[in-house]
Amino acid sequence: MAGLVGKVGKFLASPQGRRLAEQVQRAAKDPATRRRITDAVSQLRSKQRPR
Repeated sequence: MAGLVGKVGKFLASPQGRRLAEQVQRAAKDPATRRRITDAVSQLRSKQRPR
């Protein structure tokens, strides 16, 4: 797994990775995106079976 983490870190340090990280940060700040994520998480939680 350390190889995968290293590759991800190397990608995020590249110009393309920095652009992608900025896009993700902007999307996370958007209220509509947050609402969609919150709705999706609540749907997944409601579908889980109690143990």
